[in-house]
Parts: sequence; structure tokens; C-alpha cells
Amino acid sequence: MVLSKRGYNWYISMVAAACMVLYGYDASVYNAVQGSKNWVAYFGDPDTELIGAVNTAYTVGAIIAGFFFGGPLADYFGRRIGMGVGCALVILATFLQTFAPRGNIGCFIGGRVIIGIGQGIALTAGPIYIGELSPPEIRGTIMSFWQMFYSVGSFIAYWVNFACTKHVAALGEWDWKMVVIFQLLVPIIILCLLPTIPETPRWYIQHGGQLEKARASLRSVRKTEQDVENEILVIREALEFEKEAISSGYSALWKDRSVRKRLILAFIMNAGQQITGQGTLNTYSTKVYQKVFTSSSTIAVSYYHCILFTDETNHSNSQLINALNATFGIIFTMNATWTVDRFGRKFLFIVGAIGMAICMVIVATVQTQTPTLEDGAKSHSVGISIVFILFLFAFFYKPSWGATVWIWTSEVFSMNVRAQAVGMASQTQNVANAIVQQFFPTFLNNCGFYAFFMFAGINVLLAIFVWLWVPETKQVSLEEIDVLFGGSNHVEKGGQILQVEDAHHAHVGVDNKASKEVTVSEVA
Repeated sequence: MVLSKRGYNWYISMVAAACMVLYGYDASVYNAVQGSKNWVAYFGDPDTELIGAVNTAYTVGAIIAGFFFGGPLADYFGRRIGMGVGCALVILATFLQTFAPRGNIGCFIGGRVIIGIGQGIALTAGPIYIGELSPPEIRGTIMSFWQMFYSVGSFIAYWVNFACTKHVAALGEWDWKMVVIFQLLVPIIILCLLPTIPETPRWYIQHGGQLEKARASLRSVRKTEQDVENEILVIREALEFEKEAISSGYSALWKDRSVRKRLILAFIMNAGQQITGQGTLNTYSTKVYQKVFTSSSTIAVSYYHCILFTDETNHSNSQLINALNATFGIIFTMNATWTVDRFGRKFLFIVGAIGMAICMVIVATVQTQTPTLEDGAKSHSVGISIVFILFLFAFFYKPSWGATVWIWTSEVFSMNVRAQAVGMASQTQNVANAIVQQFFPTFLNNCGFYAFFMFAGINVLLAIFVWLWVPETKQVSLEEIDVLFGGSNHVEKGGQILQVEDAHHAHVGVDNKASKEVTVSEVA
């Protein structure tokens, strides 16, 4: 079947977005593995400090990769190579974890570090690739699938774990190894498909002025030759201005005031994603529900976590609700596909933050102001209402601060610093999440559901912050987005340097080639 150019644009974007499946799967798989008695016995019943080290190992690897490796790799070797290297490291780490010697949890932890590095590299290159090949008018719509694929990864992890927990007796220690090794599937698929997608035209032009390769890349996803030449022209103009007036290297991150402002905003936005309360609910949902239900067999709702129960019926019910959580996560995220380019990024950020704040206030109020039964639990109706409101919280989070933070981060930086800045900003999520996870269990134990008033306040502050300081980036070309942050128009300034008559329009002759007026100034 021959795809249309728009269809092919979607195809290559979905290949890149599949990198997020790695993240979603891994975020769920380790929590599932910890619930396996065979895993606990295999590694000699590790204490809480070792359990924490296994979890921290991934975070450390991802942060190191995002801040130091992901950007340079994607810049010097290409976005496709970045995704490929990340997938290869995930495959290596999966084997290390699956076949770690019995009792050698150090090997398992080493695998967690490598998988963090691999995902940190892939998660830097992937969103940049999508942003650089998507047309401005649907860039947000396509990028929304990046976050949705996180939910797809969680969904896959749930079903694999569900199948394994149904056959623990037959699988033995493979009840957890099967969950881990299944992580090979998606990176292998990505590696097989990477040769079928082009490198981005911006990378081609940035590295040796490979104009014909850049044109070939654009021709596969743009409708007309005029569209191709117009985009080639603005890319060249932006690069020429950045080289002459700013810096072609990463020094622009602190030398250029506009870029520096964007980096600070991106740090706040990405950290904000994790302190909305969603990251905490993902990690500590069991502890949260213990404040509502006293019996472990009643704690049937846990965001993307598989909880083992002694009662088989309750266990099956919990797995069903986990599946519903994962399913609704996908559905909720899809709301971004029809809203982000219609209403804009800023609208989603503000509405999402206000909606989450209201949900947190309601949850905290309902739990703290309703009677507690003699066994320390809440009534069934109160428990159901709290579960419903937390589902509603996810409804507001997924298309806004879940999906749109990634969209916004991948499109606000100029080409000279885009890869490095996206890598650093995205890993701020892990930094913020690690900090919150350190104090939240103590906060919850001491203050109970009053802790959720804190998240409500944070979400209100995030809405105000976006309203005052975050500009709308909807349908703005990547090369001209600097103007929104007080910078120069790289296209127009570059056009002046290249002495082009019309900075936004290339003259295409009757043979569909750019005229001499444009090509005479081409830089090698």
C-alpha cells in the first residue's frame, strides 16, 4: 500500500513516538516485578534500601543521559541515530535484568541504570524528530501521540503482567522474567523501522549543508515543491543567523537571553508536570488508598500498578480496574489530538491546571470531612467518590500537562540548542519527581489527605504562571518561534545575511528547482 505524503508523515512520527512506549512500559513493569514473590526470593528478599536503589538507578541513568548524552548524540549523529542507540541500550539492559545471576541484585541495578540512559537518549531524540518533520498546522496534533504512547506502554505492561500472574505456578521465576523480557518487543520494532524513515531536513542542512538530502526528506512529507523550497529557505536563513549572530554551539543556552529565558521556562513547565500530583499518584497510589480502605483486598484501584491479593476474585477485579485505568489513560490523552491545535497550548495548560486543582480540593475535602468507620476505613460510597474524582483528575491531566508539556518543550528552542535543551528540560521531570517522592510518604502519613491541598495550591500557581509568562506557540514555525520569547526573527535576520529578496518564499522555476537567486548563497 502506498501512503499519501500526509499519511507518511504520520507513519514516521508514530515510529518516533514509539520511543515513549519504552518509558510507559518501564514505568509500570518494575512496580509489577516487585509484587512477584519469585522476584523477591530470587534476589534474596532485598530490604527497602535496595528496593529504593533499584528505583533510583533508573532515574540517575535517565538524568545523566538527558543532561549530557542525549543532546550531543542527536545533534552530531542525527535524530534517528539517537533513537537507535537508545533502543539498543534498552535491549542490552533488558537482557541484563532478565538473566541477572541469582542473588546478584547489583546486576539488576546495573541494568536499570543502562535502561535509564537508553530511554534518556531516545526520549531526547524522539520529540525533536517529530517536531522537525511535522508541518506547523498539525504539529501539536501529531505530537500529542507522544504522550499517548506512554499510556500504551503502561497498557501493554499491565496485560503482560496480568497473563503472567494467572500462571505463576507454571512459570515459576519466569513470572517476573517474562514481564521484563517482553520489553524487548518495542525497541526491536523501532530498530527495524528506523531505516524506513528519513533524517530531518534541519539536521541535514546543519551538518555540511546537505541540501539535496534535505530536499528528499521534505519531499516525502510536503505536498508541493514550493513547500519544500520555502522550508529549505527558512531553515538555511535561521541557521545562518544563529551561526553569525548567536552561536552555533550550546553556549547560546546561557549567552542568548531569549534562549536562556526559554530554558528556565521549560525547566519550570517540566518540573510542574510532576508536581501536579499525577507523578505522586502513580507511585504512591497504594498508600493513598490505604487512607480510604483498610483491607488490602479492597484497594482495587491503583494507577498502572499491579497489586497482588490473597483472594483470587478481588485480585481479578483489581486487574480489571487497572486495565480500565490504562484504557482511560489512552482515551483521555487522545483529547489533546483535537484540542491542542484548535484551542492552543496555553488554553490546555490553564484549563488542565484549574481542573486538577478543583479535583484535589474535592478529594481532600471529601476524605477529611466525612466520618471514618470503626475499622479506620471510609464508607463504600465515599471510597467510590474519591476513586471517581481521581479518574477525573487524570481526565484533566493527560491532554494538558501530560501531553502538552512535551509538545511545548520540543518546539520552543532554536536549532542550535534544540536537542540539548529538550534533553535537559525533559529530565527535569525525573529530578522533580525524585524530590517529591522523598518527602510525600512522610507528608501523607503525618497530614493524611490534607496533603492534597498542597497539590491544589501548586496547580493554581501553575495556571497563574502559564497565564502570565508562557506564550502561545500554536501553528508558529520552529524557525520563527524565537520572536515569542523576545528574540530576533531568525528567518528574517538570516534572509538579510543571505541577501534573499523574500525571506519566506523561495523562487521555484519552471523545472521545479530553486532559482539562482536562492541557491547562489547556499552555504557548504
